[in-house]
Amino acid sequence: MEKLTQTNEIEVLTLTDLTQEELQVLEKAKAISSHAYAPYSNFQVGAAVLLENGKILQSSNQENVSFPAGVCAEQLVLGYAGANFPDQAVKLLAIAARRKGDEVWAKVSPCGICRQNINEVEQRFNSPIRMLFLRPDGLVYRMEGIKHLLPLKFDDLTS
Repeated sequence: MEKLTQTNEIEVLTLTDLTQEELQVLEKAKAISSHAYAPYSNFQVGAAVLLENGKILQSSNQENVSFPAGVCAEQLVLGYAGANFPDQAVKLLAIAARRKGDEVWAKVSPCGICRQNINEVEQRFNSPIRMLFLRPDGLVYRMEGIKHLLPLKFDDLTS
């Protein structure tokens, strides 16, 4: 029998621990979350990315009564980045969410499909994406690359 051990490195930071660039992208994610179309779940998610060229893009989740036809904020912003800036790697992804009407931010991390989408973008540019997730207590999770959230990622159709 072989036993594998995975190590996941996730930092827990205060907002003052973030760089100005990180804070700016996180603020964009927070702001765009209020534009979510989430009439069924009332869970409003905002995502923002910083591209290699310094441009910041943002999106929010968009639900659909025909489940699962809705689209997550992360998928939307990564898809938009890929379609409109195909030669620009994503350096940073920030996510923030809250339930409609709540003052406090909700606990959030990408769903499985979004994790696979993040993996695909990392593979495309051969570069890990730094990720920030806002927590309800105001602290932030920070990690370098999807490997910390998706240790047995699917990225090879040939083996």
